[in-house]
Amino acid sequence: MQSTNSEYRTPYLATHHILPFPYLSKVWGWSDFLNIFERRLFCLPRLKKLKSTSKYIYQTLFLNGENSDIQIRALGQEWNLHKIYLCQSGYFSSMFSGSWKESNMMVIELEIPDQNIDTEALQVVFGSLYRDDVLIKPSRVVNILAAACMLQLDGLIQQCGETMKENVNVKTVCSYYNSATLYGLDSVMKKCLEWLLNNLMTHQNVDLMKEAEIMEQLIQSSDLFVMQVEMDVYTALKKWMFLQLNPSWDGPIKQLLLDADAWLCKRRKAGEEEPFLNTDDGTPFVPVFRHIRLQYIINDLASARLLERDNILPPEWLSAVYKQQWFAMLRTEHDNDNGPQEANKEEFELNSMRCGRKLTKDGDYCWRWTGFNYGFDLLVTYTNRFIIFKRNTLSQPCGGAVSLQPRRHLAYRLRLASFDNSGKVVCSRSTGYQLVTLEKDQEYVVMNLDSRLLSFPLYVCCNFLYTSPSSERRGAF
Repeated sequence: MQSTNSEYRTPYLATHHILPFPYLSKVWGWSDFLNIFERRLFCLPRLKKLKSTSKYIYQTLFLNGENSDIQIRALGQEWNLHKIYLCQSGYFSSMFSGSWKESNMMVIELEIPDQNIDTEALQVVFGSLYRDDVLIKPSRVVNILAAACMLQLDGLIQQCGETMKENVNVKTVCSYYNSATLYGLDSVMKKCLEWLLNNLMTHQNVDLMKEAEIMEQLIQSSDLFVMQVEMDVYTALKKWMFLQLNPSWDGPIKQLLLDADAWLCKRRKAGEEEPFLNTDDGTPFVPVFRHIRLQYIINDLASARLLERDNILPPEWLSAVYKQQWFAMLRTEHDNDNGPQEANKEEFELNSMRCGRKLTKDGDYCWRWTGFNYGFDLLVTYTNRFIIFKRNTLSQPCGGAVSLQPRRHLAYRLRLASFDNSGKVVCSRSTGYQLVTLEKDQEYVVMNLDSRLLSFPLYVCCNFLYTSPSSERRGAF
């Protein structure tokens, strides 16, 4: 009987925490103890989670339109809103505070002159006046930006700009650049231009070439990331021009050059002797082709022959460059022009040779860029994370004439970059504008790379200036 009474008293003692915990674990099983604990726990009153003030205001005042004192109508839709919230907008603040007829109206019809503004964008923009945070989809950011600019909402305009800068890629860059130009977002324009300069040549894309309306600005820039040599810039422009004239063309990027060349060949077979840029169809492309640095194309025989074959450029363009380069060569041979000896960044930006190389993986590389560079045979080496320039005169074979002058001067800028799948820069390094003097067969360490910052494939882009500017040359440009 005592044991039986003891068993009946145990639950009371346990639930009132009289008996020690180890004792209880021996008298009961763990499941008995947990069942009692859960019953006590769930008997406690629960705290009700309150809806945040921002969510309440957005739901009650904006979505439900309660206590609305003004109705906005636009694009066939109505919004029951509140003047006190609309006054956050510079557009409505001026409307309500001035002598405009709308200041006392209960219903306002909004004229929407911008085709980028639609009802979905207005819904987001009006709603932003009633809440703390706004989710802006990259696919909708241009429409929302247009509406935010019309209603003069500086905070939302800034948020649109940040969204655009974070989502620049091959599909968005052109539309973002055009919109940033239209609505005055300089930082977005700069970001898009930087992306295009980095990716136009390194990651060629058919859709991008079809849309690129700022080609002239890209081609004239010394910041253009050129792969291989200047001839590749000309080739890219040939493909771009073909796409502008044949917008319905659809095919892989590898087929594009073949079809562009076939189109030019068909033109020649039809008896067209006039250079294409001199024709009515070619005139719109003249400003862009003007910015090709032809002096670094005609220095290579195969490239010079292609220029003649394509018959795109007017002959007077080429004859002027041939004359210029001939005098530059004579200066290096007979007038002791050993290259630039003082900083002339304007000359460098306008006329430097643009070339590049893709390093697919870590390892040892050594290369030179094609073309005659006034007897300056420059070898570039990447080894053990060092990039080295070497002025080759006697130690390595060379296909052309080599200058044996004791010293040669060189102006250069070397940039390295790697990109993610969207074309954003993952890591980058630049030497900036530099002058160096090299003796015969001398090596010069240009850059020592930190392995922690390296990511492959690695793109190397160089700008070089081998000769000093002359008065004739300045006049030619």
